[in-house]
Amino acid sequence: MRSCGNFSTSMTWWRPSLLVGLLLSILGCASQPTTDTRVTDAARTESSGGAVARERARRDLPEIATDETGFTITEQLRISAEARADYQRALQSLGQGRHEEGIARLRAVIELAPEATAPHIDLGIAYGRAGDLESAEAALNDALALTPNHPIALNELGILYRKTGRFESARASYEKALAIYPGFHYARRNLAVLCDLYLADPVCALENYEAYLQAVNDDNEVAIWVADLRARTTP
Repeated sequence: MRSCGNFSTSMTWWRPSLLVGLLLSILGCASQPTTDTRVTDAARTESSGGAVARERARRDLPEIATDETGFTITEQLRISAEARADYQRALQSLGQGRHEEGIARLRAVIELAPEATAPHIDLGIAYGRAGDLESAEAALNDALALTPNHPIALNELGILYRKTGRFESARASYEKALAIYPGFHYARRNLAVLCDLYLADPVCALENYEAYLQAVNDDNEVAIWVADLRARTTP
């Protein structure tokens, strides 16, 4: 199957809204960005994915570059034009809220390019939005099988664990993502909320809220939560 350049996706974490943006970037080929929303837990990506050859993907840590906006994971894999087009159409479907259609297209991409981490992560997010948490978990674990310790997949898995009541597993997943990249603002926020509301661990909550606010100092909602937490825990 013919390829057009390198298939390259990147994920950049910024602040401050609860939007997950999906951007397909193909070196040497045209692409258009799409966006979608996430209303539970905090995460923002400017682009979603991480397509990577199997021999490079099965490493302990993905390649991460940092800049003033956050961090970007960029991985490359040569794939067919058919898989590339299907992936772009899948992201467009998800961006327009057509989850079943997006899921079907992502599964087709995975059939064509099983070494790519990006479609597995996106499939996990799509299944989660469609309410199929079991399939979402399977897709995210498939992503981690390809790229162990991928902070994006770990953050998404933490969200899923929290939704399904596995709070200690959620904590471990968030903490693992933060061990890889401590500046991952929204994994930090997710962990703080988990400790505050679900684990009754005010020390953990306050520590992570404050670390989050150092990076996102204009999040007034979290500032209110911190003030409330301090009021509740100060003798």
